[in-house]
Amino acid sequence: MSSDEPGDPDDPEAAGALLYRTALALLARREHTRLELAAKLARHGAGAGIIAAVLDRLQAEQLLSEQRFAEVYAATRFDRGYGPLRLRAELRERGVSEAIVSDILAGFDAQWTARLAALARRRFGPQPPKDARERAQRTAFLRGRGFTGEQIARLMRRDPGDD
Repeated sequence: MSSDEPGDPDDPEAAGALLYRTALALLARREHTRLELAAKLARHGAGAGIIAAVLDRLQAEQLLSEQRFAEVYAATRFDRGYGPLRLRAELRERGVSEAIVSDILAGFDAQWTARLAALARRRFGPQPPKDARERAQRTAFLRGRGFTGEQIARLMRRDPGDD
């Protein structure tokens, strides 16, 4: 059996069709990036050539779209309280191009402050930090969620009555 084809080595068309159906089943569950889908298809024993051909076909048919993946992924993570730094890192880790990442994150620019304030209120309550230790703990938590130092500093300077 060739390393490029799962199934019958004498029937590359059948092997490609099987891999295509496998890819469709994965995409029916959720959006994927090309990188993610390639890794999953490789686990089925297919080689790089046949995987690339299947992925090219899926993109040509607009069934595989990194733009669509990034939009859905970013909206979900934004709703869960993650900031721009974390979203950028997670999207890049999944193989989304920097141009798409920047475009998607720019769509949230006007909403980061409100999202950060809502997250901080939900996690820590409406009261400001009591002391430097509590301020540092809050800052560390919010940084871990992917908000910038500037965004966090602005939040910490705000009057609790601003919300």
